[in-house]
Amino acid sequence: MRIVVGISGGVDSSVAAYLLKEQGHDVIGLFMVNWEEKDGSCTAEEDYEDVKRVCNNIGIPYFSVNYSKEYYDRVFSYFLEEYKNGRTPNPDVLCNREVKFGPFLEQALRLGADKIATGHYAKKIEKDGKFYLAKASDLNKDQSYFLNQLNQKQLESVIFPLEDIDKPKVREIASKLNLSTATKKDSTGICFIGERNFKNFLKGFLPAQPGEIRELNENVIGRHDGLMYYTLGQRRGLNIGGRKGGNGERWFVIKKDLKNNILYVSQGEDDKLYSDGLYASGMNWIPQKPQEKEFECLAKFRYRQPDQQVRVTVLDDKKIKVDFKEPQRAITPGQYVVLYNEEGLCLGGGTIDEYYKNTKLK
Repeated sequence: MRIVVGISGGVDSSVAAYLLKEQGHDVIGLFMVNWEEKDGSCTAEEDYEDVKRVCNNIGIPYFSVNYSKEYYDRVFSYFLEEYKNGRTPNPDVLCNREVKFGPFLEQALRLGADKIATGHYAKKIEKDGKFYLAKASDLNKDQSYFLNQLNQKQLESVIFPLEDIDKPKVREIASKLNLSTATKKDSTGICFIGERNFKNFLKGFLPAQPGEIRELNENVIGRHDGLMYYTLGQRRGLNIGGRKGGNGERWFVIKKDLKNNILYVSQGEDDKLYSDGLYASGMNWIPQKPQEKEFECLAKFRYRQPDQQVRVTVLDDKKIKVDFKEPQRAITPGQYVVLYNEEGLCLGGGTIDEYYKNTKLK
């Protein structure tokens, strides 16, 4: 079988390519350039050098493809628009749907691929002609959250070689092979920002609109640099610590008033950061929309969060209402709510639009 592997210059995709080669497949490495800039902050050139070394080591051909325009149009423009609207987007989820399983998949098919593969920690299960997404065996590294927007055609086309392998084993394999990526640090955060200051990066694309920081009683206690730079639950970078009259506890962002350009904050871990439910849109159901209008399941509202018990009400094909069994902290519009069953199957996910309080499970 000819398999085109999305190889990033990291240890996970390196080992994924090796495992497929060892299984006897005709493997091709495909490196994606999704971001370009002149100041040298992007690590694409360095990563591609690692790709060359890895592919030469394991003996597979490799190519580089430039999807920076597609990434800008399909992912980064959305990223900017969401921040402009006071939300906090997750570009990694969109990148998977719109680039890694979009133009990349199309390019792989042009290379004669039967399947594509990635270094994601996730499982694909086929049953009765339908394809299901499930959590990886290594729950500590499971990345099914980021794949919640994949459709049936995309899932049908992909293989996850690391689905039953944990991260220490991956690094052990890479070390035994003397791969240059064996000890390479895992990439974290948003890929196109890298190690740079997030606020400075965003200033280059969106004009800052400073405004007031207020307590809920409308008492003005400071100035913010622009609502787009803050997210719910944030406690660092507010520059309002040490004020007289406070209770000595940390300040947290609890609300953003986009219309009046006001940032609301409160001190301490109180219930102002907690909510009882949310509404989400853009639901992608895996493998299909459930027949039940209401059902109970598990959910994540951010990556690495433990599963939370919820009740889901299906409002229409793309919208849901989610009631939490226990109040949840800092639910953030723009992020994804991802649903799972007790067996670890991903039921799908959608974008959080708003949260609400004082609604309890019946």
